[in-house]
Amino acid sequence: MEYVLKTNSLKKNYGHYKALNGLTMSVPKGSIYGFVGKNGAGKTTLIRLICGLQKPSSGEYSIYGISNKQKEITKARRRVGAVVETPSIYLDMTAEDNLKVQYRVLGLPSFEGIPDVLKMVGLENTGKKKAKDFSLGMRQRLGIAVAIVGDPDFLVLDEPINGLDPQGIVEIREIILKLNREYGITVLISSHILDELSRLATYFGFIDNGQMVKEISASELEAACRKCVHLVVSDVKALSKVLDEIGIEYTILSDSEADVFGEISITELVSKLSAENCEVMSMQERDENLENYYINLVGGVGNA
Repeated sequence: MEYVLKTNSLKKNYGHYKALNGLTMSVPKGSIYGFVGKNGAGKTTLIRLICGLQKPSSGEYSIYGISNKQKEITKARRRVGAVVETPSIYLDMTAEDNLKVQYRVLGLPSFEGIPDVLKMVGLENTGKKKAKDFSLGMRQRLGIAVAIVGDPDFLVLDEPINGLDPQGIVEIREIILKLNREYGITVLISSHILDELSRLATYFGFIDNGQMVKEISASELEAACRKCVHLVVSDVKALSKVLDEIGIEYTILSDSEADVFGEISITELVSKLSAENCEVMSMQERDENLENYYINLVGGVGNA
């Protein structure tokens, strides 16, 4: 698998505070990578490092295989677009003029691509309206437009839907999906709004206290979170035998517990288990979502 971003034992200290404490992560090319963690977990610190806004205390990272310790890292960063914390826009300028500034910063030869960029983020009809009169969602979309000037391969978004209303959230979601699916841009999204992130991400990285707790694909996460019936029985071997006969998928968790997947007839199951002298001690339906998965992963509600 090819990776756009890799970090290896990355550390960033602010005095005695360890914002990143040996972070190792890998962002697959072509993915929408959901970077999940509570406030203060180290998400924004990581983003600031890879954008070159700060330097790591130790460890290293690479962008498209180029290490931050190589002089070519500056060239690699030109393939990265980012919105860090708040959009970098000029409030007294129109959307078009904001993009013209970015074109000049990047040294692009002409402004001919500006209409396409504005259309891409749904701001093609804002005319002479200044950014200070934009809604929060429009400002966020303008920030994304500025970030994708120069056709980056990798887009980094720090809390892109924070504070947006439902309509604004939908608009940002559609833009991110379009950039990823139609333009092949790899996207790293830092967010604590897990329900929305679950609609977007194809890969997840869960960070806590500056360390990576787990990296998992969306399909693996879906399998881990799918609906099941959790059974506690007196004889798990008998349960296994009965479920095999019925043809139901299951996972044995211990000598008395199992998760059963798919539609099952409770009456039929209990009857067959009774014939095997197996008693059902308890039965509970489970439907874990991303938020519950994260809380269980990092250890309790206090860490959410």
